Amino acid sequence: MQAIDAVAQILKTEGVENLFCFPANSLIDACAKVGIRPIMARTERTLINMADGFSRISNGDRLGVACVQSGPGSENAFGGVAQAFSDSVPILMLPGGVARRSHGIPTHFEAVPNYGGITKWVAQVNFPDRVPAMMRRAFSLLRTGHPAPVMLEIPTDVASEDIDDSFDYRPPEKIKPAGNPRDIEASVKALLTAESPILHVGQGVLYADGTDELIEFAELVGVPVMTTMAGKSAFPENHPLALGASGHTGTGMVKHFLGKADLVFGLGCSLSQSVMSTPIPDGKVLVHNSIDELDINKDYAADYAIIGDAKIVLSQLIDEAKKQLGGGRSNDAVVAEIKTVKEQWLAEWMPKLTSEEAPINPYRVVWDLNQAVDRTQAIVTHDSGNPRDQTLPFYEAITPHGYIGWGKSTQLGYGLGLIMGAKMAAPEKLAINIMGDAAFGMAGMDFETAARERIPILTIMFNNSALGGYEKHMPVATERFKTKFLTGDYVKVAEGLGGYGEKVEDPADIIPAIQRAQKETEAGKPALLEIITREETDFSLGI
Repeated sequence: MQAIDAVAQILKTEGVENLFCFPANSLIDACAKVGIRPIMARTERTLINMADGFSRISNGDRLGVACVQSGPGSENAFGGVAQAFSDSVPILMLPGGVARRSHGIPTHFEAVPNYGGITKWVAQVNFPDRVPAMMRRAFSLLRTGHPAPVMLEIPTDVASEDIDDSFDYRPPEKIKPAGNPRDIEASVKALLTAESPILHVGQGVLYADGTDELIEFAELVGVPVMTTMAGKSAFPENHPLALGASGHTGTGMVKHFLGKADLVFGLGCSLSQSVMSTPIPDGKVLVHNSIDELDINKDYAADYAIIGDAKIVLSQLIDEAKKQLGGGRSNDAVVAEIKTVKEQWLAEWMPKLTSEEAPINPYRVVWDLNQAVDRTQAIVTHDSGNPRDQTLPFYEAITPHGYIGWGKSTQLGYGLGLIMGAKMAAPEKLAINIMGDAAFGMAGMDFETAARERIPILTIMFNNSALGGYEKHMPVATERFKTKFLTGDYVKVAEGLGGYGEKVEDPADIIPAIQRAQKETEAGKPALLEIITREETDFSLGI
């Protein structure tokens, strides 16, 4: 068989069901021959975003796989791979490459020298008989250690060359390291002797499928739980010990408890400093668990460190805490304090969350979304900018992967492809992305991909006819030339691209409109709700 057919056969052996692609690569037909469905997007970035969402919802057990053509395909895909890398998402990229005789010509874009900074491993399949070994290494790296994109570039001449069809390929196992027992013991001792500890939870708990263990550990030690933006939904936000999530914005409970904490216990997180991360105030004792040793002592000095898979580490922590405690301990006082702080915070924001004003306050949309859908059967994600900052604190996620948070890179339009991939990974769920009109302008044509490929997502668009908040970056241009303002009738766009569209201008119509749109998705059609909103300048800050 040809080398490209061997790649397709290996993907089939690995259980790959879909190939996210655009538009010319011999792998597309090779995969179709073995029953792998090609999902053709309108742009390279969106198809990468779809692979990203697929991997996230699958805990990395079912991996998003994508291919693009050589040259311009790899060039256009760069932003999508960069986003996946920044948010630690394992996807397999298989771009085409120029023939080996053409390597080194400056006008030919080559993936290997250009993608090194945004992949865990990037290499060229330079001989057909190397396909099995290189694919095995790719899947091994995708399944083990720090999650990140992996890329194998396949030159056009290598793809068409023959390989022995009796090649040996065995899928590599996922390796899950446990924490060092001495580190576990010392970390638990520090936690139990702290006066006001807090658990700081990242998406590593989601990837490890560690929510049950996290709940047990938090209840056992009686410690409140906050999540990062990427970790949101790892701990049910209706739990008495839940503080909610925090990133660029956050809940009042995080602000209160992180501020007063004397010990911060990071679980399954990178503890990165970025504009989209809540900073950890000085003077805290810091315990840090990550599967990646490169995270430890990166941006914050760790007093205690545990390297290991979050689920396994949590099981170890539970056993050690039981040993040191001789049982559990009461959390009544901290639960009562969380309840009081939450009630005070929500009371402060309730005028906006229940506002009757028109244009509609975006906080009212988020608040009503909580009431309109079955959150145990929904996946919600935001887009970049104000929709992220308004949704993160106030949408209450109650099941693992019921929310996809992201933001170490903040590309507009990312949420649309992300939610399409998520819907394909969990077709039984209602998949919702919240975006602004500016974000729709970046990726909106791929709403047609959702219609054509029958991926029935629900897009809730905040249309304030502006780049919200950007006047502070361009005050003169905004005043003189109205540069921040946008126009468009997006219902017509949605309908023209094969989906359902509805405009919402009255706050009383929000919940009925969401429920009507959900029925359209249940019938197999993507839906867009264009909600006419006001510009909102107040945000709930997490620290």
